[in-house]
Amino acid sequence: QVQLVESGGGLVQPGGSLRLSCAASGSIFSIGAMGWYRQTPGKQRDLVARITSSSRITYADSVKGRFTISRDNAKNTVYLQMNSLKPEDTAVYYCTVDVSLRRYWGQGTQVTVSS
Repeated sequence: QVQLVESGGGLVQPGGSLRLSCAASGSIFSIGAMGWYRQTPGKQRDLVARITSSSRITYADSVKGRFTISRDNAKNTVYLQMNSLKPEDTAVYYCTVDVSLRRYWGQGTQVTVSS
């Protein structure tokens, strides 16, 4: 089993920044892709950013130029640096980690952008 622990969410004013972290632990031999999704009430969970084991990165169009995903393989951790936050970025953010062809999800962390 793999456990994911997320941190870094919270309340921030428009234009502000937050950094999310997600640390994986447990039965891990090697980690494949890592990523972040977000979800608002009544809507589907959408991809925000994804980084493969070879550091190939994909961003949702809505966050390009504002968010940066990175990973620290030694710490089995993925990060999401979020800058120039907008009210429409408000959501629950979930990290994902692919291990042995299975995708694991974090518990979610709330990000609220409001003045």
